[in-house]
Amino acid sequence: MAQLWGGRFTKKTDDLVKKFNDSLPYDRRLYPQDIRGSIVHATMLGKQGIISDEEMRAIVSGLSGILHDIDSGKLPFTDEYEDIHSFVEANLIDRIGDAGKKLHTGRSRNDQVALDMKMYVRDEISEIRELLKSFLTEVVTVMEQNIDTFMPGFTHLQKAQPVTLAHHMGAYFEMFRRDRERLSDIAERMDLCPLGSGALAGTTYPLDRNFTARELGFNGPCRNSMDGVSDRDYLIEFLDALAICQMHLSRFSEEIIIWNSNEYRFVELDDAYSTGSSIMPQKKNPDIAELARGKTGRIYGALASILTTMKGIPLAYDKDMQEDKEMTFDAIDTVKTELPLFTDMIRTMRFRPEIMEASAKNGFTNATDAADYLVTKGVPFRDAHGIIGRMVLYCIDKSKALDDLSLEEFRQFSEKFDEDIYDAISLKTCVEKRLTTGAPSHQAMVDEIRACRDYLG
Repeated sequence: MAQLWGGRFTKKTDDLVKKFNDSLPYDRRLYPQDIRGSIVHATMLGKQGIISDEEMRAIVSGLSGILHDIDSGKLPFTDEYEDIHSFVEANLIDRIGDAGKKLHTGRSRNDQVALDMKMYVRDEISEIRELLKSFLTEVVTVMEQNIDTFMPGFTHLQKAQPVTLAHHMGAYFEMFRRDRERLSDIAERMDLCPLGSGALAGTTYPLDRNFTARELGFNGPCRNSMDGVSDRDYLIEFLDALAICQMHLSRFSEEIIIWNSNEYRFVELDDAYSTGSSIMPQKKNPDIAELARGKTGRIYGALASILTTMKGIPLAYDKDMQEDKEMTFDAIDTVKTELPLFTDMIRTMRFRPEIMEASAKNGFTNATDAADYLVTKGVPFRDAHGIIGRMVLYCIDKSKALDDLSLEEFRQFSEKFDEDIYDAISLKTCVEKRLTTGAPSHQAMVDEIRACRDYLG
């Protein structure tokens, strides 16, 4: 039994059509969800008296054996089957006989595949959330170790104001925290069970949909059977969440790539997370970060693809929806591969605080604080802005930082400067004066790190 629908047809399916139509080569990964859903469905059929208790027990035992044999490798997937559903049902009938033919009572492949995919995505959301938790744990560890590691903050990729590495990494913590929470939101919103929707209009059998929903861990059955078999909103949301997460990984990758360059040297990547050149022996390339940045297009492509697939589909189920799987599986595999790599790469990266601090000083990141100093001495801000701008030009000409100027040089530009200017524009002062929530001061970061740890539990 390779097909579930042969009675209507008098001719064999063309081989090319079969190959084009079959989904087993990729939907085989849904076998745990397919078998679990079938076990619960059969149990419900028995409970409702739709099949006998003996038939129900035979079906459940047979399905459990199939699951064990697939897990152990004893039962391989073979290409004569159209999809995972026909594979499981055919093997069940081979094992237990006619009782296996009753498994599909009150069920369509439409609600079956809708259930399988929802359960699969729900399981993957749980795994990805745990991977993000591990990733965030390493991010907050870097934050804890670098509360007082000064570095330049950037706008337009130009050095702007001094911050700390803890503060910079804290921005990524917030991004990936939101990614994790987005996944939770999706899991809650998709928590309705499509099993029992039938092909599109439910069934005449007295199914207990609340039982199957509860046994499969859902909050309840979906409210409309047509929506139950044709809903792929949750997949669109899921791929959107993965695309946003991947975008954050790409941004982080870009910074690691820049920081690892000879021009910056803010970090050194561990040898285990770098590769060399086939021709240039001096090279140590950030290939993990570059590949992650490059794979972002795959995730975006998956999202665009499913949006395009779904935009013209009338209710209820159409075969187009079979195209929801490969792209989703690829996106999941990509993110689940990258997150552990990033976690370990961050854990093994060596930061160079002295180079970061020197970069902040030489980039005039304390220029705004120098202008604020003049304002406290009674100089109008716009005038102070102009004075410091001219001083920056002077420093560039002399190859100096503001901190390197003598008091006499300061006073060439304004008599308001005094000895306290040096303390006012030190990186420590510049950072420590920023005490507001979300700012980079030591105490603000201590409070933020504590909140991050509380979130991670």
